[in-house]
Amino acid sequence: MRYIRCTLVLDPPQPATEIFIATLAELGFESFEETETGVKAYIQESQWNEDAFRDLPLWASPEWEAEYSLEFIEPQNWNAVWERDYSPITIHERCIVRAPFHAQPGEEIQYDIVISPKMSFGTGHHQTTHLMLDYLLDLDLLNKSVLDVGSGTGVLAILAGMKGARPITAIDIDPWAYENCMENVRRNGQDEIEVLQGDVTTVKGRQFDVVLANINKNVLLAQLGAYAGLLTPGGTLILSGFYGKDLSELQQTAQKEGLRYMDCRQLDTWTAAVFKA
Repeated sequence: MRYIRCTLVLDPPQPATEIFIATLAELGFESFEETETGVKAYIQESQWNEDAFRDLPLWASPEWEAEYSLEFIEPQNWNAVWERDYSPITIHERCIVRAPFHAQPGEEIQYDIVISPKMSFGTGHHQTTHLMLDYLLDLDLLNKSVLDVGSGTGVLAILAGMKGARPITAIDIDPWAYENCMENVRRNGQDEIEVLQGDVTTVKGRQFDVVLANINKNVLLAQLGAYAGLLTPGGTLILSGFYGKDLSELQQTAQKEGLRYMDCRQLDTWTAAVFKA
């Protein structure tokens, strides 16, 4: 599966960068890397709509000048790419997410997660993954059933497993993510995690105590009904992949599906929220 990297040069960079990120997320862009001059945005080739991209009214704004370039990224050895750029992260001095080539942490770290990310999303470096890990650290997951939707690298499912959740299912539509998740699950000694390739309908008819979905706003809105149907009575749904400004829309849709809003956390412009069945 090829990705497209769109490199945006914005003058001045702010507030244009934040506005472009929010707008491109609506077009299906999955991840963003802010630069000194703007942002690099990534989208699967299958999701790319050049006409919609070129028709964005942001290009004509008098508040900034905007230029862009596009680059197709062929499937490759992402381990080599990440080994060059990837540094470990620590969350609340309790959990570390690192690559296989990083040194083992000290005994003070409760959860040592080793991730080989390839092209899959979810290393803890993106704000949304960080927020999801943050919530998981606070949850009592012992013997709780967990579903990780859009699992990417599998980092969320792996932390749930380390915290005693059972059984755990991780699903992703991307074959690269599926293979990468399988690899990371084994690497972290979490062989009991069930890894599936497919969308949320893959687990239709089953129920879970906790459902995790770190995707994007449009997918979350479309699938909230499915998530609600997968929760046990009193079950917990944790969502991320959206901006603070989008929270009210998600709250309204969740309420229509019988879910109660409980809490949210923010990191930079990104948000995660908890709902209860």
